[in-house]
Amino acid sequence: MHCHDHDHKPITRRDFFTKASLGLGALSFASLLNPASALGNALASGVRGPHFAPRAKRIIYLNMIGAPSQIDLFDYKPLLHKMHGQELPDSVLGDRLTSTSATQATLPIVKGLVDFKQRGQSGMWMSDLLPYMSQTCDELCMVKSMFTESVQHEPAQMFTHTGSEIPGRPTFGSWVSYGLGTENENLPNYIVLMTKGNEGGFSRLYSSGFLPAEYQGVRFRSGKDAVLYLTNPPGVEEATRREQLDYLQKLQKNGYDEWEDPTITAKMAQYEMAFRMQTSVPEVMNVEEEPDYIYEMYGEDSKKPGTFAANCLLARRLAERGVRFIQLYHGGWDHHSNLPKGIRKRCQEVDQGSAALIMDLKQRGLLEDTLVIWGGEFGRTSFSQGELTKDNFGRDHHSDAFTILMAGAGVKKGFTFGETDDFGYHITENPVHIHDLNATLMHILGIDHERLTYKFQGRRFRLTDVHGKVVKDILT
Repeated sequence: MHCHDHDHKPITRRDFFTKASLGLGALSFASLLNPASALGNALASGVRGPHFAPRAKRIIYLNMIGAPSQIDLFDYKPLLHKMHGQELPDSVLGDRLTSTSATQATLPIVKGLVDFKQRGQSGMWMSDLLPYMSQTCDELCMVKSMFTESVQHEPAQMFTHTGSEIPGRPTFGSWVSYGLGTENENLPNYIVLMTKGNEGGFSRLYSSGFLPAEYQGVRFRSGKDAVLYLTNPPGVEEATRREQLDYLQKLQKNGYDEWEDPTITAKMAQYEMAFRMQTSVPEVMNVEEEPDYIYEMYGEDSKKPGTFAANCLLARRLAERGVRFIQLYHGGWDHHSNLPKGIRKRCQEVDQGSAALIMDLKQRGLLEDTLVIWGGEFGRTSFSQGELTKDNFGRDHHSDAFTILMAGAGVKKGFTFGETDDFGYHITENPVHIHDLNATLMHILGIDHERLTYKFQGRRFRLTDVHGKVVKDILT
């Protein structure tokens, strides 16, 4: 810390705390010239890095926005077939209903839409709606006993991503990026992909909250400009941009020498990242070099930029290049009505791409250090929302019991964990709260969720707030 004895300026309390901001400012400026060395020094000094040996280096999170129906996909309940059309017993219902269902005169039970079968050597139950995913069951860890806080979409989505229903907290990917650093200085550490025309997600779900802005998720889009405002304006050459950045860096260094404000170095780090991305992003987005068998694996949609299948293929390419957290969003799962038609369409859009991603990672040896997660923000009810007819019905929101899938590093293969009652309505074995899931995911990445904190407004925050326990029974 510089005292500036040559002009003997007094230091205020504000200046002191600005200049004492963990010493990361100088490190960030050094990283502009030698990123790998600076990161290595940070890890060696304990500023960032895993708390213990990680099982996985990265996460690919496939977010099914709108809440897929576990009753029709994963949680097989034969009793629902026997009682189809009958009233859900009051003893099962309890008092947790949304405002829409609470006004219904009847709550008729609805059986699963299609047949379920036991798959693979593990005998895992899965619906015929997911024929490709069914072939990966021996790679999957299915958790059927998830539960969460909110029964409304946006608060539940915020809770899944940030550990809080209220916007403003850092999202999971930002915590991971902040805690572990990067393996590729030429690409963002946290990348977001959305299905074109069916995005589902929104920017608050990949915000860095009160963490520095450099840890925010960067959205990659389909088309010519994958990242907005990344390309140089017409007439501006690469050499000109480099000269501009070099001059700006000198000005910013003067500012940092005077004030030691870490936001200066953070801003310059983002400028430099953007410059490097002008080369790295077109390279990673160029999927034309992929062989024909890869397109056959991912399906015809993978040839169409912006589709879910194309984004799954892109996620594998990003994983190969060391991106730490890759988040895919696919909306349209909110089937309050017309579920038979709607869920079939959604499954057709995501089934082959999801399965191909898992198997592609496996054949390349990447599944050994990559964890793939598939799921929504909550589940759906076993009774019909609205009128139940021969060909049509809907399902309401249900936060007390739902299912997620995982595959890859750190979790057991062909393993089903947790159980619900005969109506798929309440958890009967091994409940897993969202805080528990997030604690477990961090553990797989080598992070102690209680130790990764950030001080903001006088309090040390963490992803799991003051909750969460690692679910050790699903770990390898």
